[in-house]
Amino acid sequence: MSGPHIISLGCRLNIAESEAIRALTAGRDNLVVVNSCAVTNGAVAETRKAVRRARADHPGAQIVVTGCAAQIDPVGFAAMPEVDRVIGNAEKLLPEAWRSNDTILVGDIMQIRDTAPHLAPAFGAHARAFVEVQNGCDHRCTFCIIPFGRGNSRSVPAGAVIDRIAALVEAGHREIVLTGVDLTSYGPDLPGAPTLGMLVERILRHVPALERLRLSSLDGIEIDDRLFALLTQEARVMPHVHLSLQAGNDMILKRMKRRHARAESVTLVERLKTARPDIAIGADLIAGFPTEDDAMFADTLALIDDCDVVHAHIFPYSERDGTPAARMPQVPVALRKARAAALRAAGARRKAAWLAGLIGTTQTVLVERPGDRGHAGNFAEVRFETGAVGSVQNVLITATTDTHLLAPSRHPSESWDLREAEARSEPRDPSLCWGDVKVKTHA
Repeated sequence: MSGPHIISLGCRLNIAESEAIRALTAGRDNLVVVNSCAVTNGAVAETRKAVRRARADHPGAQIVVTGCAAQIDPVGFAAMPEVDRVIGNAEKLLPEAWRSNDTILVGDIMQIRDTAPHLAPAFGAHARAFVEVQNGCDHRCTFCIIPFGRGNSRSVPAGAVIDRIAALVEAGHREIVLTGVDLTSYGPDLPGAPTLGMLVERILRHVPALERLRLSSLDGIEIDDRLFALLTQEARVMPHVHLSLQAGNDMILKRMKRRHARAESVTLVERLKTARPDIAIGADLIAGFPTEDDAMFADTLALIDDCDVVHAHIFPYSERDGTPAARMPQVPVALRKARAAALRAAGARRKAAWLAGLIGTTQTVLVERPGDRGHAGNFAEVRFETGAVGSVQNVLITATTDTHLLAPSRHPSESWDLREAEARSEPRDPSLCWGDVKVKTHA
């Protein structure tokens, strides 16, 4: 094993933080870091599996567990025989934590009042780069344990974000993804109370070399007119909106303690697609939330069509100790799984039809895997015959599968751009190649 081995589970925010950890632990050849997720019981179980697998694969390494699962249950992870140290979510981004010998180094996350743009020289495992602009959450959805892993909402000042993005663009990254636990809550804790839309405007103005900007999951109720205009009118903001919908029934939404109604989600999507017809909608949906009956579930199932969801992230409800929903009347686990399967099938049908409708179009694709794979601006996966990792190619879509688009080559009118020409004649910068980060993204 050369250098630290980082295993990143969960959200895009974890991906960004894993790269910061990689920079903080550079030169530690005998170190495995499991950056954990706690969004569901399954995610915690996956973390434990990853720890056991890491010990089997690296019997002589020091194994450190960090992330949300470690923050919420440090004692439980420290008790695993495979684990040497447990480091909290705030501490994992501090250089002194990695020099410490404490078995458990986990503080009170609720006392953290600010956050910072955790610097990594580049994102070695990704053609796109992820930039944390917000952390924590002030809302208390009844099913969610994550605020106890991440703390209260706090934002990164715009100047620091812009400097970070400018450095990443200079390093060769052509797409930046803004990440956060509750991204649309960006700004109220900063002087002048800027909004996410204001931040995006400043990024685009001050980093003119940035070609593609993508936003991670958004809470639709917080999309104001400024952000809406950017999502629908700004060409450098990708036509892809991932919404935290969670359910399609108003009573379930109320019991989840969500702040939107079903009709508001449907209206928002209609407005988005009217203003920018090529925009693609993604959504998080939970199946089998406590008290959900057949009619309530039918409302959520219908939401996939009503909101034209083509990137569906489906989760069977998973009760978490300490959350209000865990004390509500539970839907049988088998029924939760069956409903999740029905949602996934509906999402797959919708996606397949959407992909088929893109045959004959030209898509601009960021190449993410050597020579054959990337994502279009609408986040459709595209596979084609050629293209250097980190380059952006225009490709003509000629066919599809149920899950991705196919293009035999770059668009006939497309010539090799400078970056790709350099890639053909010189070794590619390793910072733009796929590395050893193991990623499972939920949202």
